Amino acid sequence: MKKLFTLLIITLLLVSCASVEKYNAQVTKMHPVKDLHQDLDKVYKQLQRNHPRLYQFTSKETLDFKFDSLKNAINRPMDSRTFYKQLAMVTKYVGQGHMSVSPPSKKFDKKERAKLRAMRFDINNLDFEYLDNKLFIADAVGNDSILKHAEVLKIEDETAQDLIKKYKPLIASDGYNTTLHNRIVGKRFMRYYAIDKGRFDSILFTLKSRDSTFIKKFKRVSAKDTVQIKKDSIKRDSIRLVNSTKSKAVLKAEKKSRKVESKAKHKFNSKYGYVPKPFMPKIKVYNRNLNFVGKDSITALMKIRIFQSGNYKAFYDDAFSILDSLKTKTLIIDLRDNFGGRLAEIDYLYSYLTDKNYTFINKSEVKTRFPILKSLMSNSSSTGTKIFGALLSPGLAVVDLLRVSKKDGKLLYKFKSAKEQEAKPNNFKGKIYVLINGNSFSASSVLSSQLEGTNRATFVGEETGGAYNGTVAGMYKIYQLPNTKVIARIGLAHIDTKQKTTPDGYGVKPDVEVLPSYQDRLNNKDPELEWILDDIEGEN
Repeated sequence: MKKLFTLLIITLLLVSCASVEKYNAQVTKMHPVKDLHQDLDKVYKQLQRNHPRLYQFTSKETLDFKFDSLKNAINRPMDSRTFYKQLAMVTKYVGQGHMSVSPPSKKFDKKERAKLRAMRFDINNLDFEYLDNKLFIADAVGNDSILKHAEVLKIEDETAQDLIKKYKPLIASDGYNTTLHNRIVGKRFMRYYAIDKGRFDSILFTLKSRDSTFIKKFKRVSAKDTVQIKKDSIKRDSIRLVNSTKSKAVLKAEKKSRKVESKAKHKFNSKYGYVPKPFMPKIKVYNRNLNFVGKDSITALMKIRIFQSGNYKAFYDDAFSILDSLKTKTLIIDLRDNFGGRLAEIDYLYSYLTDKNYTFINKSEVKTRFPILKSLMSNSSSTGTKIFGALLSPGLAVVDLLRVSKKDGKLLYKFKSAKEQEAKPNNFKGKIYVLINGNSFSASSVLSSQLEGTNRATFVGEETGGAYNGTVAGMYKIYQLPNTKVIARIGLAHIDTKQKTTPDGYGVKPDVEVLPSYQDRLNNKDPELEWILDDIEGEN
């Protein structure tokens, strides 16, 4: 039996290695024209079958023409990455920022994955921004913190401007919005670069800081610090020596104390949405924060980086309890660079921002009676996900059937947020300002639409990247094209509030437009927030 088990393990490993090699060969080879045409036809059919608002911003005739034109233009073999770029130039005309295509990535076997986990890429110490036609380092941590605000002139042998011009046309936005393109191309610059170039282990940046121009090399390095390991080893030995002199009762009490402390820390991190930086545990980043700013620090500032991670209910319950007890008159909600997240979280937050019963969103238009099952059983879902979906399919099918109804020839899915709800008893009754920019997308835009449409807040900044009248998201079908293995993410549900604006296809526009500049960043100024604080002071 033991020999049989060992043989089985060896066989599985060999099959896995062979599968990785086969896949990598598939995604790097030159695909014949026939296979490329087949993939193009299949992805369009998937869009027609699953996307509930496919022709909302581009007519069927125009979109048909775009796909046919690309098909006619593909008259030579190409690899998967090149095909992806051609395809992205067409699918962006769907006008739904959640609908995306991405090239396949190289797979690694078990040993290679273990090696990668032991490495870190120091380029991840940096965040980027694009303002005034300049790409620059918006933030940096660790030893690279001195690079903050340095302008990026070149990456390897290409100028930053040439790369920006190359990536912008690949970016899908909601409707006819353009602010998302200008913002996200900086925020996610390295993601676009990696998609464009594929995997790399080092990269050269030509940077400009003040009047100095210099070259900085970033590379993958070992995550282990031999000096720290040695120190830790000495420290552990010292702890063992001290512990050997302690009584069992003392050791038990200390263990209990550490357990309580660990539990409290976990609870705190969950409440504020702690997101650890890989290999940098000392860098604390939280998705949700509440501070007090302005004259005498009486104005509340709630910064929400993204609507996900942790126990959001605990945060909002505590935050609005504090505001209520302090009789806070003004609340600033900062949604800049917030790409969205959980529908349930923005619904819960809104319950503290209104004093009326409300229905947060409409029922969502879908193209199938089984959207949850379709999402779980997508062709590129992991085997584990498919098994999980299959085991739960009877129950999930019932849930789908109970939540999907038909009206005027359309299938409508009822999320929990489409039910009438009551405002929280201690809802905030003071004045609300909301900070927005082109990276305020998805759930951020849905919340902004509800607040703007009910005249509940004053908006300052820049038009949101997400559409005012709704977006197709919520659930997705992840479809892998059979030949090129390019991935298409297709939204399955149209999510919108009752609030609407004309013309369709634009974001929530600010009441007061305030645009930051590169010089503002150099001077560590926040012009949008400063405008609000000046406005508050002028009213008092």
